[in-house]
Amino acid sequence: MFQRFLSTLSLAFLATLSVPAAANLVFSAPPRESQSGGADSYAPLAEYLSKVTGQKVDYRYSDNWLSYQKEMQKGTYDLVFDGPHFVGWRMAKLGHVPLVKFPGNLSFVVIVKQADTRFNSLQQLAGRTICAHAPPNLATLTVLYEFKNPARQPMIIDTQGFAAAYKAMVSGKCVAAILQTKLAAELDKDAHAARVIYQSEPLPNQALSAGPRVPPEMQQKIYRALLSDEGRTAAGALLERFKTKEFVPASSKEYLGLGVLLQDVHGFDR
Repeated sequence: MFQRFLSTLSLAFLATLSVPAAANLVFSAPPRESQSGGADSYAPLAEYLSKVTGQKVDYRYSDNWLSYQKEMQKGTYDLVFDGPHFVGWRMAKLGHVPLVKFPGNLSFVVIVKQADTRFNSLQQLAGRTICAHAPPNLATLTVLYEFKNPARQPMIIDTQGFAAAYKAMVSGKCVAAILQTKLAAELDKDAHAARVIYQSEPLPNQALSAGPRVPPEMQQKIYRALLSDEGRTAAGALLERFKTKEFVPASSKEYLGLGVLLQDVHGFDR
């Protein structure tokens, strides 16, 4: 009888060995800062999510956009914090669900020199130079989406920053610039050197989405945790960086279809 008990115990032990441990969840965000800057913003949040979910969450830094896009397209990331166009694409292609977002909306303007009377509409910029972030930046893709004819597109001059784009437009490096709406007003409030010829429709703000390896009950834990006081503390560096105070609930409906903005970006058209 004792021998039978040992045999049963051995089988049970072997059965536990055959069950693989749950893989760590991978959390990432766009490569908009240095590796140390990314760790400062996102590593505390990953550590906090490990605590509240009971499953290890690893923050993974991407040092360039190509690797970030490639890993996203492969479905490597379980939790991602980025712009609404990426959220919409992951919803449609990878089964992600948006959980929380920054409050408010995002909108963008195209500006030209105040004295430049040649341009009064966006379509007049076809074949012209626009200073802006390089794609897949949301502001740039939002404007390029308005040009339906692939033979009549503006030329994007990568100026690596909204303030730099404004200065480059004023100095004559390009005929127009793409800026966040509020920032455009701030940058031009004293000089009055620019005028707006196009303003986009508002888009939902950046959001955190969860992929299919994050079960619904864990998604709920993350959702509640990030809306709590403790969650705001854990995300303090990220919130401060983007000059906001909290996360708010996100809904799938508001991000639905926004992946279309990525249709001309390599790998997102699948």
